[in-house]
Amino acid sequence: RHGHVPNVTFVEADATSLPFSDGEFDAVTISFGLRNVADPHAALAEMLRVTAPGGRLVVCEFSHPQNAAFAGLYRFYNDRVLPVVAKAVSSNADAYDYLNESIRDWPDQKTLSGWIRDAGWSEVAHRELTFGIVALHRAVKPHA
Repeated sequence: RHGHVPNVTFVEADATSLPFSDGEFDAVTISFGLRNVADPHAALAEMLRVTAPGGRLVVCEFSHPQNAAFAGLYRFYNDRVLPVVAKAVSSNADAYDYLNESIRDWPDQKTLSGWIRDAGWSEVAHRELTFGIVALHRAVKPHA
């Protein structure tokens, strides 16, 4: 739907084998997609490969609320409320089941930060959004 935007090209590709040269980008980002990649560790390493030294990574992804009371409320909503609402209003309630499972099985903020570091990124940090339901992770590709 944004194909008409000047100077923007869309490419469909495997996140673990990107069709770009080493160091081609100053920044790479993925939003609500890393948890859907078959091998997120490989995808983080591949994003590092295509990023220029000093370039930045930003990952916006579902996460886990750190406040125990809010986390319990959030789990209740995802486990009990969302499925009922999805069945009532969606033509594809199974997609919401998958969404719920993928969020539940996805690692917490600290673990994802570790994965990013393990892939070779530096200056890794994150900021929680929406009480920790979402986290924005950021990092920098080290200079040689």
